[in-house]
Amino acid sequence: MNLAEMLVYADIAELTAIAETYECTCSSHSKNELIQSILSTVGRRDVIESRIGEMTAADLRFLNSLLFESRGSYSLEELKARALAGEPAAPKPANDNQQAVPIATEAPSSRSRKAKSKLPDAPLAPEDVARRAIARFRKFGWLFCGFSQQTRYLYQVPEDVKKRLSDALERRYRTMLEAREEPPAYRDEGTLMLDDLLQLLKFVRDNDLQITSEGVLYKRQIGQLIERLAVGEAIPTRGGWRFGYGRHFRDYPDRLSLLYDFAYYHKLVDEGADRLTITEAGRNIADGFARPDPQELFRFWQRLYKGPIPNVSTLVQWVMRLASEWVTVESLFAILQPLVRSYYYDTSRDVFERRVLAMLMHQGMIKWGQTAAGEDVVRATMQGKSLVAGNVLAFEDTIVLNKEAN
Repeated sequence: MNLAEMLVYADIAELTAIAETYECTCSSHSKNELIQSILSTVGRRDVIESRIGEMTAADLRFLNSLLFESRGSYSLEELKARALAGEPAAPKPANDNQQAVPIATEAPSSRSRKAKSKLPDAPLAPEDVARRAIARFRKFGWLFCGFSQQTRYLYQVPEDVKKRLSDALERRYRTMLEAREEPPAYRDEGTLMLDDLLQLLKFVRDNDLQITSEGVLYKRQIGQLIERLAVGEAIPTRGGWRFGYGRHFRDYPDRLSLLYDFAYYHKLVDEGADRLTITEAGRNIADGFARPDPQELFRFWQRLYKGPIPNVSTLVQWVMRLASEWVTVESLFAILQPLVRSYYYDTSRDVFERRVLAMLMHQGMIKWGQTAAGEDVVRATMQGKSLVAGNVLAFEDTIVLNKEAN
């Protein structure tokens, strides 16, 4: 449904709240006048852009979680989860058993009143933060409760408002982009990821592979496997932290870890008591009778990385939209930084460049080069645009693989 249809079903109180938010000059007693005034105001480009310019980073993350999905409605719990996704947890008191200080019954002195006035406000509980964000979006006319018996407890985003908001954000972002000429050299890995998945399966098929009690290949075997792959990687050292991005992310390098997790999740390999073996499905691929779908790999990567990066799908959508030509990684990060949260020892830049851009490059979805001046630049590929266009992933669609090293 579009905004005009949702306004017709809204009651006077809801219409009045929206009209007051946009400072519409109309009678609050005429539903028709309220609707016409809201439509004419919200439809103006400058009004939408002004509202977006005033938003906090948290509200921008919440808004972006709603823009690229085709679904029509959301429960209150789903909206609250999105409003809080990626936000730091509320601080806990040092001692959970600490007793509250009793309130004095006698009249406080002027000194105590002055000291009390300097105390900072207590932070809002996550539940209240989420509810306030939802309430703001309702006053903006971006969220409406359902109107039928089946949808009365669900929330909907008007389709035309969704498009106006995404277009306004894109216009805003493009003013900050820095485009460059095609660099003298760049990496375009194309279909190498799927080719190396084939190499992984052939390696398991052709070798007797012992694994540790944790289901991990021994370092010598990992090195032998990496030598067969088109893209080489260094084996992780035990000294650094590695967790959150896959089942054996601690033991295997980034790209190989994704390939292995994909093979494990789709039952192409099997971890026995002390051996890694290939399954019948994996043997069909290794023998050339079947080939995995790149969309399956792309979808799997998003679902796997949604744990540490809840809005990874949103970031992918914007990268593919904005990098339609060669653009600098620096300007792209500056634009999307409000949507990126750090993850433990990964800074927000690490998350964006190493976990998002680098993995998009490995999947052949972007090309990565360097200008003569030494600037990193990226550009979306036709393969990447095709994968994103045909792959809309729900915000809640995640994968948690067992035995992940934490």
